[in-house]
This record gives sequence, C-alpha cells and structure tokens, in this order.
Amino acid sequence: MNWLNSEAFTAFDQHIMWSDMIGNTVGLAALALGWRRSIWTWPAQFLSGVILLAAFTTAHLSGSAGKQVVVIVVALWGWYQWQGGRGKAQDGSVAVRFATWRERGLLVAGAAVGTLAVGGLFTAFPTLSWDPWPDAYIFVGTIVAMYAQARGMVEFWLAWLLVDAVGVPLNFANGFAFSGFVYVIYGAIVLWGLRDWWLRSRTSAQPVLEGAAA
Repeated sequence: MNWLNSEAFTAFDQHIMWSDMIGNTVGLAALALGWRRSIWTWPAQFLSGVILLAAFTTAHLSGSAGKQVVVIVVALWGWYQWQGGRGKAQDGSVAVRFATWRERGLLVAGAAVGTLAVGGLFTAFPTLSWDPWPDAYIFVGTIVAMYAQARGMVEFWLAWLLVDAVGVPLNFANGFAFSGFVYVIYGAIVLWGLRDWWLRSRTSAQPVLEGAAA
C-alpha cells in the first residue's frame, strides 16, 4: 500500500500524491451523492475517509487525519440513520429541513468550544499538528457538518463552506495540492446542494403549513 503515498504526477509545480487524488475524487462523488440525497453518500464518504487518513497521517496533520476518523465513524452512523428510515419523508426519500434556532445555537457553541479545546491540545503538544488552530477548526467543523447532514439539516452545507474556507489554503500550504483543487470544486457543489436542499425543505414544510391552516 506504499504506492498510495507516492507521487502520481506533477501539475503547476505541485506534487500530486495518489492517496490525495483518489481519496478526494471519491469524496467529491460522496458530496454529489449527498446533494442527491442518496444513501450511497455514506459508503463513499467512508471509503474517502480511509484513503485520506493514510495520506494525512504521513504529513503530521493530526486534525486533518482526525477529521478522516470522524468521517469514517459518522459515515457509519449516517448510513444507519438514513437506512433505518429515520428522518424520511412519507414517500421514502430523505427529509431535509432547517435546524431550529436551538439546534443552530448548539451547533455553533459546539464548534466554538470544540475548536478551542482541540486547538489548545494541539498547541500543548506540537508534535500532533504543525498547524494547530486551522487543523483544529477543520477537525471540529467536519464533525458539525456531518452531524447536521445525518440529521437532514440544510445548515450542513453552510458548515462545509466554512470548513472549505480554511481547508483550501491549509492543503496547499502542506503539499496536498489536489485536496486544494478539489475543495474549490466542493465549494461549487456545496452551493448547488444548499440551493436544492433549501427548496426541498420549503416543499416539505408546505403540507404541514396547509394542514395547520385547515
């Protein structure tokens, strides 16, 4: 398996590793499947996490490596949530909705406290990460985003945008150029996915409003 961490090719003076390229390509497919609300988004995210975990552990980016561990665990939980019929509409499709203000507050608070805690840990033990605060931000932000996705919250797309805003420059700075390029594409898919889920959440809420009016 050593070939995964070997160089695939060079583009624009950036060395592209096989693990970086394959893992992010699978991750890109997973995000597209999430946009379509396909349950196969979770196996794809699981596979992407396994491959990228191997990549980031070689670069001393514990937050990014830890992020992949979260991706693996939450992918299993997300599969369980969607496969088990939890949060599904009457037609069997995955129901999407906006989070309540209480849920939004908990997500923001969890992200802030988690980033401070993990960033403090990485700062206290520099061997864990060469970029402690951005690494911690990405690690915690991924947990928040994937949790919100598993619960069918539209806000998960916004969480991914915030993670990408830091992830792109961090990946370029640490030699993961393909990750940086793919994260730019992620941004475009996230915007389309946000629009799609936003419209679907309004459609899902319409029968409820009509029933209340009756």
